[in-house]
Parts: sequence; C-alpha cells; structure tokens
Amino acid sequence: MPTHEPDRRETGPSLERILGLIDPGTLDVVVAPRGTGVPVTDVVLHDPGEEQEDDGTPAAAGLILLAVGVEAASPEALDVLRAADRTGAAAVVMRPGDRGPRAELVEAAGRGRTALLTRRPGQGWTEVLGRLRTALVHSAPAGTAGVAGLRPGDLSGLANTVAALVGGAITIEDPQSRVLAYSRLDHEPDPMRRLTILGQEVPRWRVDELRASGFFQALWSTEDVVRLPADDRYAERLAIAVRHGSEVLGSIWAAADGRPLAEDAAAALRTAARAAVPHLSHHQTWGRAAARAREGAVHALLSGDARSAREAGVTADRPYAVVVAEAYDGPGEETYDGRGAGTPEGRGVGRAGRRVLDVLALQAAAYRPGCVTARSGRRLYVLVPAGDGEADPARTLLAGARTLPAGTRSVPRDVVLAGAGPVAAGPAGLPASREAAELVVRVLRERAARLPAGEVRSAVAAYDEVVPEATVLRLLDRVEPLWRALPGPVHAMLEHDRVHGSAYGDSVTAYLDASCDTGTAARRLNVHPNTLRYRLRRARELFGVDPADPAVRLLAEIGLRLAARRSHGTHRSHGTGSP
Repeated sequence: MPTHEPDRRETGPSLERILGLIDPGTLDVVVAPRGTGVPVTDVVLHDPGEEQEDDGTPAAAGLILLAVGVEAASPEALDVLRAADRTGAAAVVMRPGDRGPRAELVEAAGRGRTALLTRRPGQGWTEVLGRLRTALVHSAPAGTAGVAGLRPGDLSGLANTVAALVGGAITIEDPQSRVLAYSRLDHEPDPMRRLTILGQEVPRWRVDELRASGFFQALWSTEDVVRLPADDRYAERLAIAVRHGSEVLGSIWAAADGRPLAEDAAAALRTAARAAVPHLSHHQTWGRAAARAREGAVHALLSGDARSAREAGVTADRPYAVVVAEAYDGPGEETYDGRGAGTPEGRGVGRAGRRVLDVLALQAAAYRPGCVTARSGRRLYVLVPAGDGEADPARTLLAGARTLPAGTRSVPRDVVLAGAGPVAAGPAGLPASREAAELVVRVLRERAARLPAGEVRSAVAAYDEVVPEATVLRLLDRVEPLWRALPGPVHAMLEHDRVHGSAYGDSVTAYLDASCDTGTAARRLNVHPNTLRYRLRRARELFGVDPADPAVRLLAEIGLRLAARRSHGTHRSHGTGSP
C-alpha cells in the first residue's frame, strides 16, 4: 500500500472521527488506501478544474470532495477519482448507482491515496454536505469550559452560558433575524427584546431600519463585534456574526439587561461566536431535519398511524386532547372576513399569521411539558397531554388562543379560530379528537361567515360547546351529494339569484336565521321591513319557497346552508381528510 506523508496543510480531525459523528446510514467506505486516520480540513463540492494552489500546494489537500452528479459505475468516475488523488483529497464521495462501483474504479482507489466513499440511496447531497460539515465543526475545540459542556445543538443552554459571560441578555438569531434561542429574563426586557421574543423574530420594521443604516452590512462583512449604541428607545446592543468558513450561520446579540454590559463583553462575544459554530451547525443540519421528521410523525399519527406515536413524542399510555388553530392575516395579505378566506390547508399563511401560529406553538410548549405541535398551511395542530384526573386539558390553552392576536399583531385584523376535540385515551383515539377539533373550527368559521366583515373576531371553543352545530355540519356533509342531484324550489331560487343577481336566497336565509322575525331579519339585511316582505312574497310566487310550509322551510334550511358553505369557502373539504 502506498505510503503518504501528511501535507503541511492537512491538520484537522480524522476521517474516522468525521464518519463516526454522522448517521451510520449516510455514507459507505468502499476503499480507504491510507486508512481512515487521515486528517480532514473541510468538505467541499468537487471542482475538476482546480488541482493546485499558486504556491504549489495540492488544491484539495485534506478535503472531502462531493462529486455531485457522478455515479460510481459511470466511465467518468475513474477520471474524477484520479483528479481527486492528484489534488491530495482525503476522500471523494460519489453516488453508487444501481450496480455499485466498477471493479476498475475500486482497484484504482486501492493504488492511490484518496479514500473512495459512496452516498447511501435516499440521502440528498445537501443533507450529506450539511452533516459532514456539522461533524467537522463538532470535532473542533469548543472555546470555553462552560460552552464545552453543552450537548450539541443546545441553543438555549448556549444563550444562558453566554449571558453569564457577557453580563447581559442574549438572543441567538438565524441570518433572517428569526430568534433561535434567548437567555433567561432576569430583568424586565426593553421593548425591542420583548417584541423580538414574543414574535420569535426581529420586527420587520426594525430589520428595515438596521438594513438602511448599514448595520447589517457591517455585521455580515466583519468577524468582529459590531456595536449598536443605546438611544432613547432601546438599550445598547453588541452583535457578532457566527461563521463557518465563508458561510454565515447566524448571529449572537447581547443587550444591556438592567445593568451595563461587562467591560470584556466584546471579547466574550468573540469567544462565544467561535464556540457557537458547532451548535448552530447542528441546529441547521440535524435540528431542522429532526424537527421536520417529528412534525411528519405528528401528521401521520393524527391521520391514524398509531405506530408514529414514539417518533412524534407522544406517550402511548397518556391521554391527549387535540387543539386545531387557524390563523388569518390582516389587510395586505389574506384577511379572513368570513367570505373569501380560501382553503386553510391548501393556501399558505402570510407573515402576520405565521407569527401568530409561531407564538401559539411557543405558548403551547410553555403551557405544559409534553405538548406536541405540527403545522399545515394556516393551521397549527397541538396535542395537549392531560394531567392526572384532568378532564379538559386544553381549556387554558384555548383561552390563550382567544387573546393571542391582540398581543402579537402588527395589523388590526388578525383572526385566530381554535377548537379542541375530546380527550383521547391513547394514540389510536387521536384522529377522532383531531376530526372533532377541525369540526369545531368549521363551526366557528361558519359563525364568522354570517357576520359583517368588520365584526369578525378571534374565537375558540371546545367540542362539547358546539355539539348541535357540529352535528348539523356532519348531517349536511352526508346530505350534500344527494342534494346536488335533486331539483326543487330552492334550487330554482338560487339559480335565479346567480343568473340575475337577485337576493331572494339572502332574504329567506336572514328570515329563517331570525326565527321568522321580519324586523330582526330586515335589520340584519339593512333593508326596510316592507322590502323584505316583498321579497319573501315574490320568492313564494316565483319559486314556491314558502317559509310558512314546514317541509319547504326544512328544504330551504338545508339548501341555503349548503349554498352558503360553497360561497363562503367553508365546505367539507376544509374540515376532513389528513391534517
């Protein structure tokens, strides 16, 4: 086997250590001619045009090269391997293909210096790159004794540790100014910190301010601490970017927390930024992947796959209630006015609605240990565990959802509709609880659809509070297919309204909703009582729709409710099916 003296640039953790820190099912070692003890300096995408630096040093010395698009069974694989070997690469990774590496490739790898690895099926290149880089930074020294003791990805622990070093309040943010973690609140936060934590992101107007002032340009273009002086609104802040090579992983912010920052706060932040690299890298790669997997397991569980309970974080022998919340944005995005809301699952939610759902998820996590959440479009699903002997575990969380928009919105018409299903004894009962909670939200949506746009407000309810209306919705779901196939006086009246723009259907609906009280119905329609009487008489003369006839009145109730469901976007597809 060829011997090889390590290049002067080849310093870093061993290939064996890197492979040991990633999931076993990610990569396979085909041939390692120098063993797996060779040092690794970085992980990069393969560029066949770069073979030597200006000083004569091999361009890929100590690198793991990802040969994206190259299959180990293809003719070009041999050329890629030889090029990697000439540049001093520690390893090259290829896609195995259906047949695996060719014998010629394996033999060539055994005669060279570069290890040949293949990517397991089902692993994307982006995921492989992220995991290898995360493993690389995990192998580096942490930077401080306090931070060194943290488990990988423990951003909350990191924030609290850095807060003790700096003597202030810490927030850790991603490059889009979203809050990833923050330190404990030992003192009353200033208004900006309160807004940032509550919204889980720096307010957009503040981001615009900092961008316009050049602050972000300075932050992202330097490796040093950037100071934001105190003003008459906010306390002094120090910020530093967290970098892995040329990649910005996020930033750490220190704010005066009822006392001046420590004299060596800037130096402490520099140390913290180095120590934060493996934690932010872990969050970026494994933390988000794990969160996506966990959320997928929650959706599978709510759709009837009880085997997903453990992966979803649900205790098999503990009772849970399902809460479903829908968020609608204010003007400029898609305000829910009870009439044009669109499909909750099918359409996304804007910035304000996302913020409301984020805060509700945070509120759920703080409400009770063991709460599990999952998002789907404009909906948030929360699985709330019951305490010992507790019959209604979701009540307090629902009360919080009712008042949530008032504390988080930046526009005046955010709306949250939230419903709770009955308590399920175990994972097998969760789909039924979910369906009941969705039915509650449908009831609330239909109530809102009957209100003037300016009167729509956030609303919450438990299933036992809306049983009659929920039962009617279930009956209408069963009747709707038959109703569409039947002719009748109500069908004729509604078709006349559609073609001619008349309002006979609205008039009869208001009259029935008001328990056949003409004065109340006329006020709701904002017309004179005589106008309503005329319309009701014409509906009887033209179509045979006579509310005084019990059979016709029943048919009108059914037909008009189904027609309102279609026109208001509150039909069955919004409340059933997989979450």
